[in-house]
Amino acid sequence: MVQLSVCVEMFWRDLLYEERVRRIARLGFKAFEFWGWKGKDLQKIKAAALDTGLAVAAMTLEPGFALLRRAYEAELVQGMKETARVARDLGCRTIIVTTGNTYDDETYEITRRRVVRHFKAIARVAEDNGLTLVLEPLNTLVDHHGYWLTKMAQAVDIVEEVGSPAAKILDDIYHQQITEGNIIPNLTAYIRYIGHFHTAGHPGRHELVGGELDYRAIFKAIDAAGYTGYVGLEYSPTMDTEASLKQALSLG
Repeated sequence: MVQLSVCVEMFWRDLLYEERVRRIARLGFKAFEFWGWKGKDLQKIKAAALDTGLAVAAMTLEPGFALLRRAYEAELVQGMKETARVARDLGCRTIIVTTGNTYDDETYEITRRRVVRHFKAIARVAEDNGLTLVLEPLNTLVDHHGYWLTKMAQAVDIVEEVGSPAAKILDDIYHQQITEGNIIPNLTAYIRYIGHFHTAGHPGRHELVGGELDYRAIFKAIDAAGYTGYVGLEYSPTMDTEASLKQALSLG
């Protein structure tokens, strides 16, 4: 059975983050995650996690969308050190990494070499802190126009060259369905590189039930592949939030 984590950014957006955590716990989930940590009351989030016993499954590297930024290695390493301190305090072991958008004045390979250098630099910090970095491909057709990294094979190629035990991939099934499909064969082939999953229905990035993705089959495939980490729910509900999350929980 997959272990589901709820991305608090997407649910009860009118409530404080710590209250969202408590509601997630009341529904029977064991973990939650969020995006960037800056601007959040981290001590209140930590207190809610401790009170409920929920794990912090993942959070995003600050600065985000910056892995390919030119002349930016020192800033990325410093941001990784600061993120590592926050992650340690919250008991979080998985850090989401995003590349940023394509530079129109350079080739794919030039950008790729810089991404690899930067990823290696932050991976050393992650190794020292017992963290896993998960590099996320995103779709450019619907949500992230101009984003540089789009396909699983490209992410695998980068992770292989980085060659760090701290370097993995975030397989966002919603984004990959839009970009290339082939969801179950890809996750099965690349499972040893995957450190986290995200899920949402397509089209619309809504509930897992009712779209073109069969999440019961996908969850079974994730289990069959031997994956034991968290699978994040990162979608915008169209129905009552509690009913929506209970529906997702029933699929696992």
